[in-house]
Amino acid sequence: MVRSLCRGQLLAALAVAIGSIITGWTPATAATLTVGKAAPNADPIIPVNVGDKLGIFKKHGLDLTIVDFTGGSKMTQAMVAGSIDIGVGAGTEMAFVAKGAPMTAICETAGPPSFLSIGVPWDSPIRSLDQLKGKRIGVSTAGSLTDWLAKDLARKKGWRPQAITVVTMGNAPTAIIAAFREHLVDAYVNVTSLFLAMEENKTGRVLAPVSQYEGKLAVGTLYASKRLIDTDPNTVRAFVAGWIETIDFILTHKAETVKIESEITGFSESVMSRDYDLTIGMFTKDCKFDAESLATLKRSFVDLKLLATPPDMSALYTEAFLPK
Repeated sequence: MVRSLCRGQLLAALAVAIGSIITGWTPATAATLTVGKAAPNADPIIPVNVGDKLGIFKKHGLDLTIVDFTGGSKMTQAMVAGSIDIGVGAGTEMAFVAKGAPMTAICETAGPPSFLSIGVPWDSPIRSLDQLKGKRIGVSTAGSLTDWLAKDLARKKGWRPQAITVVTMGNAPTAIIAAFREHLVDAYVNVTSLFLAMEENKTGRVLAPVSQYEGKLAVGTLYASKRLIDTDPNTVRAFVAGWIETIDFILTHKAETVKIESEITGFSESVMSRDYDLTIGMFTKDCKFDAESLATLKRSFVDLKLLATPPDMSALYTEAFLPK
């Protein structure tokens, strides 16, 4: 009986080893990961919630603890402090990698910023982007994607940098709604879904999508801590595999995705349905980094004065954890 048991254990061990060779992931290394989100409701970011709710990451051997932050810089601070293992943010956080943050970009999840818009209060007289000259524009945090987008609008319009005043106010929807009601800012750069929801109760409205003046810039990017990369690379691979499977589901299951995203964001299914149609084309299917995105990011780091000189972008990301 002992001999039979040992033989069974040996066969089980061989099965695990063979599975590891085939998939690149060993069930024995299944881990609990703390995942930080740079924003609670941004479309390139909430797939991590969708995949978690559907059990996709669990299928890949991962138990996720998901934490929301109010901007990419806050998420990076948590990574520096060792509080999170994976960051789900934007390409702009790659500037912090260049400055020594202990993380590496591992996947470009979305290229064009079709999920972002510039919104204004419902009763605002502003009807075009040209009318934002001389106005106060709210963004999440200094050095964030929204910060750069507001400043790049001025550059694209040929205005002096002082032509707009950027106000950092975080990502909390309640704060943005309050800022509109009290007219603390004239406009805000944030997720389109928020402004679509604000249109329903007449507190705000979409002025224009950011994609009206911006191209690809890796608006969705995954990061892994250097510690996780060094100590457990197979878990990083498992997370990327879970992400890609989640995106496959989102691309092919609109009704189910809209329902889940409505539960996550708190926005109505009608809002998330409109938002889905506007944003679904931005997702990458393979996580590979796009040359246009990298070039735009390289310029943005100097524009935002995050870096004094353009960095070697190849040192800030890796595609080593993507499926072969």
